[in-house]
Amino acid sequence: MDPASEWDPALLEVRAALKRRFEAALRRDAPPGAGLTETFEAPLVELVRGTGVSHFLQESGTLNQLRAYAALPCHLKEADPHAWVLRPRQGGHGRSRVLRVRCLPACRAGRVHARLFADLVADLGLETSYGHYVDEGHAEVLALVNLMSLFGLHSRLRGAPAGHFAAVEITSSPSSRRPALAMRRAEAGPAAEHFYTEHVEADAVHEQTVRHDVVRGLLDEEPALEADVVSGIDATGRLEDRLAARLLSDWRGASPVHS
Repeated sequence: MDPASEWDPALLEVRAALKRRFEAALRRDAPPGAGLTETFEAPLVELVRGTGVSHFLQESGTLNQLRAYAALPCHLKEADPHAWVLRPRQGGHGRSRVLRVRCLPACRAGRVHARLFADLVADLGLETSYGHYVDEGHAEVLALVNLMSLFGLHSRLRGAPAGHFAAVEITSSPSSRRPALAMRRAEAGPAAEHFYTEHVEADAVHEQTVRHDVVRGLLDEEPALEADVVSGIDATGRLEDRLAARLLSDWRGASPVHS
């Protein structure tokens, strides 16, 4: 797309209509009481258990299935949407809490996660350019990509990206351990394995920072946002479950021969 079209009024009108339909569907599909729990911790319990995708990859994933998993557009987007948690006019404490997770220690040379992910993709023989595989994404994965953007671009939903942030970081460490073992078993390459082992270590620390500093800190400042935080966690989990069901259905119908 021509970059000059980004703020074209006609295009913005179409995007706004699509986003309204998408948000309405998210709210319609939410289980009764979503966003009304007594604490944002409650919906995290199920998420920590993870979907069956990482278990499948660890136990029997082929190299081609690992490539398909790495090429999902939501992975290629990496941590971009979480930068939107850093809001204009946000207090200094809020900014420092988010930056502690997003930058440190990953901002040290060679440890930025986007760089590590590019190395993983190269190890797997995939194209490393941003968004290269977006046209190959299933509806379920594109919904996750759009969820990140929807939450991040609207100030009225500012609690939701914090919920998404929490869901990603708190589940990352246990969910990364299994793909790391799968990469090693499939001999995918040292960079492919390292990306996930790095997340096992780093995100175990991030979990506590996000849970107690980022989300709890946000709610201490704006307690009325708790329902939105819960909605962000809930929507992330539901769309992750749909994507997992689609991937597992595809993979279990494929030939079991490892390539």
